[in-house]
Amino acid sequence: MNTPHNADSANGAPRLARRIAHCDLDTFFVAVERLRDPSLIGKPVLVGGTGPRSVVATASYEARVFGCHSAQPMGQALRLCPQAIVVSPDFNAYRSASHEFHEVLHDASPLVESAGLDEAYIDLTGVGEGTTAAREAGEAIRAAVKARTGLAVSIGIAGSKTTAKVTSDRAKPDGLIEVPLGGDAEFLAPLPLRDLPFVGPKLATVLQAAGVRTIGQVASLDAAWLRQRFGTAGASLAERARGIDRNEVRALPRVPVSVSREVTFGSDVTDLAELMHVLRSHADRVGGDLRRAGRRARTVTLKVRWPDFTTVSRSRTASRPVQSTAQLLEIGQAMLDEVFASEGRHPVRLIGLGATKLFEDVVQLGFEDAPVQRDEQLDKVVDELRDRFGEGAVQRGRPGRTRR
Repeated sequence: MNTPHNADSANGAPRLARRIAHCDLDTFFVAVERLRDPSLIGKPVLVGGTGPRSVVATASYEARVFGCHSAQPMGQALRLCPQAIVVSPDFNAYRSASHEFHEVLHDASPLVESAGLDEAYIDLTGVGEGTTAAREAGEAIRAAVKARTGLAVSIGIAGSKTTAKVTSDRAKPDGLIEVPLGGDAEFLAPLPLRDLPFVGPKLATVLQAAGVRTIGQVASLDAAWLRQRFGTAGASLAERARGIDRNEVRALPRVPVSVSREVTFGSDVTDLAELMHVLRSHADRVGGDLRRAGRRARTVTLKVRWPDFTTVSRSRTASRPVQSTAQLLEIGQAMLDEVFASEGRHPVRLIGLGATKLFEDVVQLGFEDAPVQRDEQLDKVVDELRDRFGEGAVQRGRPGRTRR
């Protein structure tokens, strides 16, 4: 039996029916921690920090029963579930497991689009033969992920990325659901409005005020009214509610438009040396992200927040796009000096460093840029060692200030 296809395309060749899968590792951080410590299995677990401002990164299903969820303040989660076990996150372990997970997906299809450490879209169109081919491929992926990583992955298969994403959420935990060919709209119709991706609280509030409660009701709304009320986002809303999503699975990584790091301190910081240490760490990570993406930044931004939540931002445009940790740090330090000079020295609640206006890494450095070239060569060595041996394999020195 041949793979089913849609109506003939414009050139007369049959067009295969799209089969898009969304693969999502179940409670990823918790699952990795349970592989490392099986005594956590079956118990309510919260992965996250323990400080007064910490938040939950992942909550196990046992903890979710009590109302715990990701992005929730840890203190609130522990009030809801005092018996929960809190585990500090180990991102090196999570990145390693994520790499193995994505390797399995790439073995199944050349068209894989990562959507994060624990999820990805994969195009199964034309894989195998017969009406059950996509489901069989999905089950094979689930088995391979389990065998290689020990982790459970839930998979939704449908005719579009939007429906596949919604379907994988319905397949949790540790399941697979395939929407029949041409059945995307029927599958989505009875589901709650908020199950549709990109419908946030504000949009949902407006729609609910108009009596809209389900995705099917969104699909029936007048497209002109949606466009007038919500702009281009509204124009595509009714289509996505019917499962119409023409976005393809993109095999190439997305080019970032900005890169940033920030941290909220457990207690307000007044020590300048500590602030400089954190700023150096931010510059190191932002620089690493730029180098891995093959990008340089024209503009560097600094974000500082005081205890009363007043937020001060500064931006500086470099004469040449920057990429090195040393340059990012030097610009960041100069902006911090400027903030303290103009705003006064306050305790700091949050500090962040970002890079925007990104360009391809094609800058030609001249003889006068020898110090920059040395910095960038050092960065490359550090990046290579960290890629091979882990993030903690190499630590940079901790001078009080960079050279001026």
